[in-house]
Amino acid sequence: MTDLGGPGNHRARGPGDGPEAVASQIADAVESLTALWSVAAQEASLRLSLHQLRALRTVQTAPGLNLTALAEGLDIGLPTASRLCDRLAAAGLLERAPHPDTRREVQLWLTTHGQRVLGDVAGRRARALAAALAAMEPGERAALSRGLRGFLAAQDTAPGAGGAE
Repeated sequence: MTDLGGPGNHRARGPGDGPEAVASQIADAVESLTALWSVAAQEASLRLSLHQLRALRTVQTAPGLNLTALAEGLDIGLPTASRLCDRLAAAGLLERAPHPDTRREVQLWLTTHGQRVLGDVAGRRARALAAALAAMEPGERAALSRGLRGFLAAQDTAPGAGGAE
């Protein structure tokens, strides 16, 4: 047990309680969660890359957005976003439609098939995550839930912490 020596902080802490140690544990958990989600996505009816899945999810959350907004949301260049949409449209997952007010602008929409594929991936991810959580002790799950709520609350209020995107 170590005393961090900060003012007003005379509580003894375990070696794994400090922000740096917890940050490292979270990074490991995120990598594990990313792998779990990637495997679940690869087992879906249609195998999609993570970029393709992110693009579909972005269009799902903002139906009708244009190519520029998609590129900005994915932090990729416009030509890359255009090629990505070409592949998704060719697969029958995404459709482009002219904007009703602006002839030069094209809106992006999920097709019914795209919605089904995203639903399949989401279901597989949820089942994989539930299986991992089921292997935890109930007290550990409750502590994880409380910790995640606290983390999200702190992230939303911390200046420059990169809150919700």
